Amino acid sequence: MSGSAALNVAVLDDYQHVAPSLADWASLQPQANTVFFHDHVSDADALAARLAPFDAVVLMRERTRFDANLLARLPRLKLIVSVGMWNAAIDLDAAKSRGIVVSGTTGGDAAATPALTWSLILAATRNLYGEAASLRAGGWQTRVGMDVNGKTLGVLGLGRIGEAVARIGVAFGMRVIAWSQNLSSERAAEVGVQRVEKDELFREADVLTIHLKLGDRTKGLVGARELGLMKPGAYLVNTSRGPIVSEDALIEALQERRIGGAALDVFDEEPLAAGHPFRFLPNVLATPHIGYVTENTYRVAYPQIVEAIRAWIDGAPIRQL
Repeated sequence: MSGSAALNVAVLDDYQHVAPSLADWASLQPQANTVFFHDHVSDADALAARLAPFDAVVLMRERTRFDANLLARLPRLKLIVSVGMWNAAIDLDAAKSRGIVVSGTTGGDAAATPALTWSLILAATRNLYGEAASLRAGGWQTRVGMDVNGKTLGVLGLGRIGEAVARIGVAFGMRVIAWSQNLSSERAAEVGVQRVEKDELFREADVLTIHLKLGDRTKGLVGARELGLMKPGAYLVNTSRGPIVSEDALIEALQERRIGGAALDVFDEEPLAAGHPFRFLPNVLATPHIGYVTENTYRVAYPQIVEAIRAWIDGAPIRQL
């Protein structure tokens, strides 16, 4: 892929300004020059104009969507490298049809998202955000927290992340139940939890935590009906993908206080709009999609990205999606 002119590589959405220091980007020279972008561009025209000069683009997970329309407007683009070996924001068929190589990374910190999930569960059930805000404002205690010991944790999706979250729930002395389309009772028992039917999961959970992959079967899986089954004091936690939950239905349930609250790290559109209700509702604890944003994850990902770009330049792409 190398030629007489240097290739241009764009690294997108480096929100924390850390990508330049986490890999040996200079090793790509003189064949490739790297430009780092620290802001997010959602407007399609502005994004196409920004990326027009680039031969390769680096994506941090699904922060920027690369659909068929955008790909068609980038005739120079020949390589996309994404963190992870799966990225729903990339139209892989469209990329393939245009001869664009898509590579990924492996590894990362498998404990990162379960740790954040439990941070959100404990913060929500003990009202840590509200209590800290009261203290900063000169006040004191405002609410009685909920004990998780003896309560029921409902796990929607018992894959790698769901299993880790479930095992911590067991350690906290919770009754843990789980459901997903393909979950068997035997698999649930291996993790030390009980498989239940979907409606039972929503009815019985004091904390309902979501750990499914977003796809045709799971988009909108949690809607008004499912939220209506939940206990008035129950909490919904989502560190998976925003569109698994009907956003309008969740906002309505929270505004009408039909559930105790929600702790959310993922949203339909990211970054979250400045005036979005999730930024202001008093019974919502929202974080800016930081489940995988840890030092260990980044230190694994960025060197593998440089490795993938080098392999492509040398004509032997690796880890193709």
